[in-house]
Amino acid sequence: MLDSVLGKLARQHDPNVLVGFDTADDAGVYQITPELALVQTVDFFTPIVDDPYTFGQIAATNSLSDVYAMGGRPMTAMTLVCFPEDGEVKILEEMLAGGLSKMIEAGCTVVGGHSIRDPEIKLGYSITGMVHPKRVLANSGARPGDRLIFTKAIGTGVISTAIKRGKADEAWIRGAVKAMTTLNKTAAEVVINGNFEVHAMTDVTGFGLIGHLREVAKGSGVGVRLFASKVPLLEGARECVQRGYIPGGLKANREFAECAVEYADDVPEDLRTLLYDPQTAGGLLISIAEKDAERLVAALREAGVEGASIGTVGERSGALIQVLSS
Repeated sequence: MLDSVLGKLARQHDPNVLVGFDTADDAGVYQITPELALVQTVDFFTPIVDDPYTFGQIAATNSLSDVYAMGGRPMTAMTLVCFPEDGEVKILEEMLAGGLSKMIEAGCTVVGGHSIRDPEIKLGYSITGMVHPKRVLANSGARPGDRLIFTKAIGTGVISTAIKRGKADEAWIRGAVKAMTTLNKTAAEVVINGNFEVHAMTDVTGFGLIGHLREVAKGSGVGVRLFASKVPLLEGARECVQRGYIPGGLKANREFAECAVEYADDVPEDLRTLLYDPQTAGGLLISIAEKDAERLVAALREAGVEGASIGTVGERSGALIQVLSS
């Protein structure tokens, strides 16, 4: 729905806008000087775990991720809060404390915010970061011959659904929470500071892996081959799909993006489903020159970041995204 609406809006012509909403990128980028551009993003959502402090951490991690995905460094944050009029102040305090802990870890200063009364709790942040105008990593620069590297396991959407239904194993919850509260800071620093030939980068969040791959492929004018068996999965993710813990966002993602996908016959249905799973604070998806791919994976793992080579980029031919087993 949002995609169709944005496509009808008139474009503003400002030469200082380096990245707008035209290519569905992670954040807007606005040039201030020849050496400085601002990276701006906003995100908020309802609780996906019971613990308020953890929810605050997840909300902050998710909001910060878009700046990292553009190759930027977060600088300041504005808090967005929706909270019931009769809600417990302790819960609000713990949510904000959790978010602040991640902002401190990121070196990002909370400078204010806005709150409204709402029967349904929501929390998020508007983040401003900075990046050199020549070093912006958009989602539309992938080139034929590139390899696709991914930095986190997927499955937070289906596991969150299992949590809401009271059906999630403790090990699944621990794994999902760890993933959703791990900043993309270290991964981004490895990418930016490692002298790699990186052509495009995005973070995998609400549109799922296929949804974000579609944006990369469409914006770059390329085709993608994804190796489903290489995509890292959180513990319990396949079990959640097999037991029917499917969030509405996954169904919407699949309905929207599957028309651009062609599967090999040997790709299992549960894996196909997980490729559309909406992620919260998901990993970085990196399109990098083949000559640097193995070196990047090694550098990520040395820094304690999960790095997996999950696909290749080629000339556009046939389906935008071809999903193979391996």
